[in-house]
Amino acid sequence: MVHHRVTIIGSGPAAHTAAIYLGRAEMAPTMYEGMMANGIAPGGQLTTTTEIENFPGFPQGLMGGALMDRMKEQSVKFGNHVITETVSKVDLVSRPFKLWTEFNEDAEPVTTDALIVATGASAKRLHLPGEETYWQQGISACAVCDGAVPLFRNKPLAVVGGGDSACEEAQFLTKYGSKVFLMVRKDHMRASNIMQRRVEKNEKIEILFNTVPLEAKGDGKFLNAVRVNNVKEQREYDLPVNGLFYAIGHSPATAMFKGQLDMDANGYIKTQPGTSHTSVPGVFAAGDVQDFRYRQAITSAGTGCMAGLDAEKYLAEQD
Repeated sequence: MVHHRVTIIGSGPAAHTAAIYLGRAEMAPTMYEGMMANGIAPGGQLTTTTEIENFPGFPQGLMGGALMDRMKEQSVKFGNHVITETVSKVDLVSRPFKLWTEFNEDAEPVTTDALIVATGASAKRLHLPGEETYWQQGISACAVCDGAVPLFRNKPLAVVGGGDSACEEAQFLTKYGSKVFLMVRKDHMRASNIMQRRVEKNEKIEILFNTVPLEAKGDGKFLNAVRVNNVKEQREYDLPVNGLFYAIGHSPATAMFKGQLDMDANGYIKTQPGTSHTSVPGVFAAGDVQDFRYRQAITSAGTGCMAGLDAEKYLAEQD
């Protein structure tokens, strides 16, 4: 039987930061980074982004994949053992904890004394025709991450969604775009009253009710329009925009932990305030898997630090 002292599931900023702290504490962490887990390559969501300008320490910016390569190199330097397999099942009831990968579900499980869950969350996408062509070439799921890049400066932009997040992203984008269209599927928004009033008062925002996007269009390299449908009038037309931002929610990668860890109504793992402790002692959560609000690389790294330190303390107490 293979046994680890501490295991990390995930491969994004939270996972590698936790591994760096544990490695430097000589805890010899083992990381299951996954192989296309949730449809994303090892490295997490940052591997699907282009240039990152808001991660401290890189004033010239760098590509998302390059940042994750550096994080992985650093964690491995301090002893992180990376296994490129996807964990598909866990047992958090018995001690030590048990886990299986998708290649050995029928084999003897791997065991571990402590577990850090950093499986992340993925932005919900609309899978429009043309979306794959213009993903990160005009289409994004994070205005805070991508809104300031030159591609969107002084250009018409669009946000899809009707909640608080959509309103916040539309407001944020007015700092950079010449105009922002907020596409709302119904004839009303589900955002809070205060957020609705803010977007209604913003002269750079135009709310398009009863409007759904149908197709992403462009020149083959960059987005320059979105085919939309006014469902009330049954009228289709091309909306000329150079940026399309999805604000329709995220899906945390927590399916295999349901019934074993406490979660909120949206499936995010609950942690004790100010810590990475979950409802099961010895299991810690970090990054987007427990963060439904910020979802930034730097906040993920911060909670990864917390998880690494919390796990180290837990193991020391067990010893």
